[in-house]
Amino acid sequence: MTAVMHPQGDHKRSTSIARLHTLKQRLHDAGAAPLHAQRILRAWSHALPLESGRRRPSTFFPAALRANVPTIQAELGALARVHTVHPGADGSERLVVALGDGHMVESVLLPRGGLCVSSQVGCAVGCQFCMTGRDGLLRQVGSAEIIAQLSLARARRPVRRVVFMGMGEPAHNLDNVFEAIDFLGTVGGVGHKNIVFSTVGDPRAFERLHDATVKPALALSLHTTRADLRRSLLPRAPDLTPQALVDEAERYAQASGYPVQYQWTLLEGVNDSAEEVDGLVRLLAGKRGILNLIPFNTLDDSPFQRPTWARCQALARTLHERGILTKLRDSAGQDVDGGCGQLRARAIRIAPAPAAARG
Repeated sequence: MTAVMHPQGDHKRSTSIARLHTLKQRLHDAGAAPLHAQRILRAWSHALPLESGRRRPSTFFPAALRANVPTIQAELGALARVHTVHPGADGSERLVVALGDGHMVESVLLPRGGLCVSSQVGCAVGCQFCMTGRDGLLRQVGSAEIIAQLSLARARRPVRRVVFMGMGEPAHNLDNVFEAIDFLGTVGGVGHKNIVFSTVGDPRAFERLHDATVKPALALSLHTTRADLRRSLLPRAPDLTPQALVDEAERYAQASGYPVQYQWTLLEGVNDSAEEVDGLVRLLAGKRGILNLIPFNTLDDSPFQRPTWARCQALARTLHERGILTKLRDSAGQDVDGGCGQLRARAIRIAPAPAAARG
């Protein structure tokens, strides 16, 4: 079922089914039994025509549901639409996605079948090296709006892996994020180990991970081994020490069987020192995890700088030699100045303000 384009002004329709449980109730009220609802939701989330299954809707769906299908398809299409597309030289595509109320988020189609989705409009953590949090948290992204990002992406290319590493802190939107994760691992057809929950670290998130039916892999934003520096770089993250964070992550890795992805944004002269290398060896040696070194995406008016590529390579090599499984990753979007939040920031400068903001 290809997403239908709708004007941004159709706010009431687009937001009424922004969560999956309200969408499922909408389908039930329209005459869909569970099998019918799953057929519709599967077609939508896989960006397939509704007629693609073995049984034709004209005979499989009851008459009341058939009469409601065009309206339901329009409502699904109104959840989100692609506002602009920014291809990268590495094969990625950054999408600025307009939600039904006019707010914008970013999704990134990654090479090799990956998709990075956003879980919030803005962010409350206030990471000093991130554009997304500069305006604070504007609103939560509903679970159905998260799946709508998947639908839009699959209309462009196959998606087999979904990472919650876009705009927002997933731990601050747990109900919507875990509702979406459960959908992804079932109707959405994404392998559980190919769903990645990324967080700065929050006790509520760790508890929820252990209780989840669909258990995703965990990515933990570490960025430093120093508690004082972490408080400075991530001023509104829960005040957990790096050691406490790694202990919680390791406990989940042992329970789930998935290695933790430790995220480390490399900032020149801030967290690229020999002291930090020693700290990483102390924290991660023998742990079930992978350290992802990600050179900083340069931002306007930022005090931080991106280390040279040679410096990044040397750090990765040193860590690897000291027994830490390390990958050096160049984040998608460098060539289009597309660090998370940058494209949205440029888009909203020229787009009309959302209704809520105008109000």
